[in-house]
Amino acid sequence: VKASLVLLLAFGAFSGLERFAGKAFGWRLLGYSIAAFIVPAIWAARGRRSPYPYASDILFVLPFLIDTIGNALNLYDTIDWWDDANHLVNWALHTSAVGLLLRYGEWTPATRVALAFGYAVTTAVLWEFAEFVTFVPNSPEAVTAYADTLFDLFNGMVGGLIGAVVTSRLPLLRRL
Repeated sequence: VKASLVLLLAFGAFSGLERFAGKAFGWRLLGYSIAAFIVPAIWAARGRRSPYPYASDILFVLPFLIDTIGNALNLYDTIDWWDDANHLVNWALHTSAVGLLLRYGEWTPATRVALAFGYAVTTAVLWEFAEFVTFVPNSPEAVTAYADTLFDLFNGMVGGLIGAVVTSRLPLLRRL
């Protein structure tokens, strides 16, 4: 998943294809590559205890790959609902990654939902801010950006709530 992500990001950043123009692929290459190593970095910082959280790692990186594939296949510009579905599904995946990691703590299911949902809302807002800063102001999307941003936030929050609730129902694991 990570190798596919980095290779496809590099292709998008350096290919010169029109479908990648104005989509901040240089920033995505940097940011997504860093994000791909967040789970391993946390695992290493915590002493590399077994088992490695493979499911969380994959679920955390998969949304970045899905977004990159969507851009590579020009799905954002050819399928009206693609962006909305991405915000819903990708935040469900990201939040599920966090929810799975929270199973290693001593929190109650309600606390795990609250923490994971807080993560979802915070990252959805940060994502929309990053979109605005990197490519919305100078794009044709600037006219519809407000409505799109609000709906993206809504979809991210709903997807995050789904991921938080589903993973909170899973049993606790021993600490990492």
